[in-house]
Amino acid sequence: MTRLILCGAFVVFNLVHATAAPPGPIQTVFLILMENKSWAEITGHPQAPYINTQLLPLASHAEQSYSPGVSPSLPNYLWLEAGDAFGITNDAPPQVHHQRTTAHLVTRLAQAGLSWISYQGDICGTECPLTSTGLYRPKHNPMVYFDDVTDTNNPHSPACIAYVRPYHELARDLARHSVAHYNFITPNLCHDMHDCDLRTGDTWLAQEVPEILASQAYRTGGVLFITWDEGSPSVFSLWQRRGRPIGMIVLSP
Repeated sequence: MTRLILCGAFVVFNLVHATAAPPGPIQTVFLILMENKSWAEITGHPQAPYINTQLLPLASHAEQSYSPGVSPSLPNYLWLEAGDAFGITNDAPPQVHHQRTTAHLVTRLAQAGLSWISYQGDICGTECPLTSTGLYRPKHNPMVYFDDVTDTNNPHSPACIAYVRPYHELARDLARHSVAHYNFITPNLCHDMHDCDLRTGDTWLAQEVPEILASQAYRTGGVLFITWDEGSPSVFSLWQRRGRPIGMIVLSP
């Protein structure tokens, strides 16, 4: 059993089934952020066969991992990126809630010489995705809420376009061994379980996760986190969601 501390949206928790540490430091981080399911809604559920019968036997998992108790989505994503929700309590776009601070994760990674990419489902890759399109929502892409990433809400920002890429490019980057040190992955609104059911998200994970696990980036000093932003608003009241753990699954060689 291992204790792990994460900055941002997640508090100290115990990892179950932890194995021995890898021979060297972690080089590459993959984070897949799913939506609106508590751990109680996932563990042992027949609509999540991949998670329960394939991932969990390979992984460490947390049984006391909590979001900061805020709702809806955006505050949770901002917590994960900056350790703060900035007083935001709704899902308004970057035009409304953009932040001037540079004290957030991806900028500090860049300052330390570590690369990052935000892979987003249903974006085109030809402009900075500041507004909703298809099954993409900015509220699930916290990096675009920071002025230093978007050149203050500029849809033609070269930096934003370079760092925020369509999800389908991840497969190409894995094959080319060109993934970043930190890879933030948001499936579209259906695949992340937000608009579609548990089975749909589980099926998406079953299709996509093996590609990450087979990659050189993962096999040589990689780690994959799969977590959720909060529990289901259709099932639990706000205070119940605050008190119920969210899923956190961690895999690493």
